[in-house]
Formats: sequence, structure tokens, C-alpha cells
Amino acid sequence: MKGDRVEIVVDAGDTTRTYEVVASRAGRRVETAVRRGVVEVSEVTRNGSVVRTARFMATRVLALVEQPVPREDSSEQSGHTGRPLREDPET
Repeated sequence: MKGDRVEIVVDAGDTTRTYEVVASRAGRRVETAVRRGVVEVSEVTRNGSVVRTARFMATRVLALVEQPVPREDSSEQSGHTGRPLREDPET
């Protein structure tokens, strides 16, 4: 979904570097994969086409933080207020 982000913190020798991959347009998402010692973060369209990819050596990755956009769940969409269905008559 638009706004999904993944932050990657990488050891760059004497310092660390932070990279960010963001789903920039509506209908795109960010996917992560670890294969053969490589961490791969990709921005993907609805039909599965890869728009861009960032690759890092797994031994150098210090942190991989996925930050999804807050989504409304089905109870919020239907107007549910979070109160119980029946009120306790004693309270």
C-alpha cells in the first residue's frame, strides 16, 4: 500500500548508513526477501512487476525495520464503536 516503508541499517565500516524503500504510488507495496546471503527489498506493483530493488549483503545488515501504513480493520469500517453489544445493567 502507498506509504509502506522499510528501513535498512547497514554497517559501512566505521559508521552505519540507513536506507529507505517506500511504496511511492497507490497500489504498490514493499516486499523483503533473504536469499543466499543477500537481503533484497523491492517495491512491487499490483500485478507483481518489480519497480526497484535494493540489495545488501546479509552479513552487513544490522537492522531491517518494516513500517506499514496504519490500515482500518473491518470493525472500524462498519461503524463499530468498541463497546460491548449488551451493556451490563448493574454498571
